Amino acid sequence: MILDYISPYLPHNQLLSSLSILVILAVVSLLAFWVTQRLILNLLTKMLRKTSTQLDDILINQNVFKRLTYIVPALIFFNFAYAIPQFTTMIQRTSLTLMAIAGLLVINSLINALREIYKETKYHDRLDITSYLQITKLIINILGSVVIVGIIIDKDTTLLLSGLGAMTAVVMLIFKDTILALVASIQISSNDLFKIGDWIEAPQFGADGDVIDIGLHAVKIQNWDKTISVIPTHKLIDSEFRNWRGMSESGGRRIKRSLFIDMNTIRLCNDEMLQKFKRFEVLGEYIDRKQKEVTDYNQAKNIDNSELINGRSLTNVGTFRAYIEAYLRNNSKIHPDLTFLIRQLEPTSRGLPIQIYVFTNDTDWIRYEGIQADIFDHLLAVVPEFGLKIFQNPTGEDFGKLKSK
Repeated sequence: MILDYISPYLPHNQLLSSLSILVILAVVSLLAFWVTQRLILNLLTKMLRKTSTQLDDILINQNVFKRLTYIVPALIFFNFAYAIPQFTTMIQRTSLTLMAIAGLLVINSLINALREIYKETKYHDRLDITSYLQITKLIINILGSVVIVGIIIDKDTTLLLSGLGAMTAVVMLIFKDTILALVASIQISSNDLFKIGDWIEAPQFGADGDVIDIGLHAVKIQNWDKTISVIPTHKLIDSEFRNWRGMSESGGRRIKRSLFIDMNTIRLCNDEMLQKFKRFEVLGEYIDRKQKEVTDYNQAKNIDNSELINGRSLTNVGTFRAYIEAYLRNNSKIHPDLTFLIRQLEPTSRGLPIQIYVFTNDTDWIRYEGIQADIFDHLLAVVPEFGLKIFQNPTGEDFGKLKSK
């Protein structure tokens, strides 16, 4: 060994000799560390960067190989500690501690690399494993810390682990939030409650946007105004939230809105009104069919139809409902296979609600709003053609007209 060759040149004083050897070991360790990092690691990095696979690039980016080099100085000190008999135990214990810390750093880097590798697979959208990896890191770091403490105080690790079992209540108190987060993460994954990319709405947290990260302790949601909401995982699970994934997967987005008809304008249709409605392209067939039904019914019942109130008659509001249905059936932006309902709700102080309950075939928010606006622009514009009016609370102009009268 090199130390055997230089020992004759060392001071005869034992303390000075030990310090000299310690300095030599430090210089050799630093030199070995520099050679490993600057030469070997750089050469290895250049070689791996040229390969076609992304696996080695991820390992490099997560500093797996760089952190392995931290073990080199500790190994040198550990192997040559015998040269300093009075400090051998302390040096070896310190070296083992440093190697254990370096090992923990390497394992953490490997787990981070595993997460990045998983993100490149097709399974990433189905199941996010970030929380599981964080749990694994937590357990490994706790066990690693126990091992390090055992090395430092020179105690059997198994005894420390058994003592840790007796401290379970204290550990649970300290890591209460982590345990709750762990349970919440398992619920999220096992029940597929949400995943990265899902649109989540949680009003109580002021969150409304896409999930961008699911961690052990927190879920990050990028709101539509580009702000980021960070919500504790277990609190999100314990509260109410809405996941819009089903809407996206169905291929349709719901329109649920009502037109409030002024009930003072609702009336039975006379022949003049029916002739006008026949000229509406989407209503011609409907008017002919309904007129035949009404005529056949009245004739069968021998009803005097000189008055509209006798027997069956069409109404302008019913015809308007038929027009809405026909108009939307012919609209290429409405999903034909999902719920399609045009219905009359209970009259209110605001008028008679005609509710439109349909789905667009485009789930994009911006285009959806455009489709919905186009539909109601048209319907509001054609309401007067049926002799109807939309209910509206009186405005200043209305009171002005009353005053002028």
